[in-house]
Amino acid sequence: MSIEDEIGGWRRTHYSSQLNPRLNNEHVTLMGYIASIRDHGNIVFVMLADKDGEIQLVFKKGKGAGNSSSDNSTTTPTAVIDDGYTSIPFSKVKSLKEHSCIAVKGRVKVAPNAPKGIEVVPEELKILSLARSIPPFSVYSKTFPNLDLRLNLRAIDLRRYYMKTIFRIRHKVLKAIREFLDKEGFIEVNTPKIISTASEGGASLFPVFYFDREAFLAQSPQLYKEQLVTAFEKVFEIAPIFRAEPSRTNRHLAEAISVDVEEAFVDYKDVMNLLERMITYTIEYIVNNASDELKIVNPILTVPNIPFPRYTYDEVIDILRKNGYSIEWGDDLSSEHLALLGKVINGYYFIVDWPSSIRPFYTKNNGKVAEAFDLMYNDLEISSGSSRINKKEELIERLKIQGLRIEAFEYHLKVFDYGMPPHAGFGLGLERFLMTIARLDNIRDATFYPRDIDRLVP
Repeated sequence: MSIEDEIGGWRRTHYSSQLNPRLNNEHVTLMGYIASIRDHGNIVFVMLADKDGEIQLVFKKGKGAGNSSSDNSTTTPTAVIDDGYTSIPFSKVKSLKEHSCIAVKGRVKVAPNAPKGIEVVPEELKILSLARSIPPFSVYSKTFPNLDLRLNLRAIDLRRYYMKTIFRIRHKVLKAIREFLDKEGFIEVNTPKIISTASEGGASLFPVFYFDREAFLAQSPQLYKEQLVTAFEKVFEIAPIFRAEPSRTNRHLAEAISVDVEEAFVDYKDVMNLLERMITYTIEYIVNNASDELKIVNPILTVPNIPFPRYTYDEVIDILRKNGYSIEWGDDLSSEHLALLGKVINGYYFIVDWPSSIRPFYTKNNGKVAEAFDLMYNDLEISSGSSRINKKEELIERLKIQGLRIEAFEYHLKVFDYGMPPHAGFGLGLERFLMTIARLDNIRDATFYPRDIDRLVP
């Protein structure tokens, strides 16, 4: 007979976060997985973990709790004797392994030496899924040097409290961003992720078979969100983007989450102001609503002051040249250049007024200089935005200059025949933003299941 039980009619009555000394002697039903076991012979301490945290279970062997032929049975209620001994067959308790999923019915007891000052003495036990393997890392470890080993067991890696903390913060970051944009009058939209041609030009596209023709995974929702401002004026989307860039760095992913914002009747300076207010609103929300999580990942997080410093591309070039770098006007900034800037300029800052030759075709410009910006944090680019071209003839000319096929963008160009308002917007990399908040060294720890040039599973 299998040692594993069915859940049957059992249902959880409390999460670990809901238990406190005021519930002393009350009966509860708890469910979760075993984070750790301390076996002291006739007494076994089990830390039961659920989505909110942990609670200590205490199994104390007593009369009637020895081995029996009915050790696997949980259909007959067992009792806890007044002195705290359990009548659960102790061989069943001894069969427990870390990471096994269990359910217990028991009584809350005040225990000053226990975590949270309470523990639960189980009266009944169900082993819902017995762990067959033990992962090569503890749920209590903050770091583990072998990233690939962790990613191969990603779902189990996410049981580590450090990792769970990161994603609790991520959840609150998304909540704050949506809350901010909603207050600003934006509507959340969804745009296609299977597209017929490049959103931003270039070759960093993933081709896919779409029935009888070739299509691509979207680099960004750029052209669609521009079209949507003609109807809604203020739109945003939080969704995946796909970049087929063969990068093996700690800050690049092939699939990432982008927070894309577009607004009508404004320019790039307006959306820069919006972006910095969104950043500070979100950080303030995290500081005020995730203090326990920040103690683990970033206890020194503070709300930055606005406005963020603004440096023109020309000023950045001067800084680089003064520090010995040979760079021509019109060159893009390399990772080496950004590393130097990150040492000279700390925190959040904008680089504005870029050469139009290195910005996407839809970026508004005066011929040489584009109305464009990047938002940086030290040496990390976390957002990019611009004023957009709203004149059809100008957009066609930019497509020609960048060597893009005009007919491939007809679906977009024809919208301009019906009046395209002046507009501007930005895209914020969620994972990179989370890196700045949680002080992460590797972007792969800011996403649940990373996709990069070397990883397609799990």
